[in-house]
Amino acid sequence: VQLVESGGGSVQAGGSLTLSCTNSGFPHENYCMGWFHQAPGGPREGVADINSGGDLDYALSVKGRFAISRDNAQNIVYLQANSLNPEDTAMYYCTTTLPAHRYWGQGTQVTVS
Repeated sequence: VQLVESGGGSVQAGGSLTLSCTNSGFPHENYCMGWFHQAPGGPREGVADINSGGDLDYALSVKGRFAISRDNAQNIVYLQANSLNPEDTAMYYCTTTLPAHRYWGQGTQVTVS
């Protein structure tokens, strides 16, 4: 199982980024995929997830600004992050939970100034 994030960067407040998570080694379309973020010194917190049926869930802090989607043909999960503010600065991780184990990517840094 491999999860590889990309798309992070430095943006000014009000800007947007599109994060991608390319995954392999498991039947992507059968599992819930999610994004977490972790600010320096803080806990890893859930941002958004999308289940195999396409149902969406968001943290209150990003609802209305972020959008999660998935491309099952390409095994990619996206996180469209709009109206970014400095509080969104964090490492963003892609994750999925297969039977008995949760997997994480290496993360992609988002910095908002």
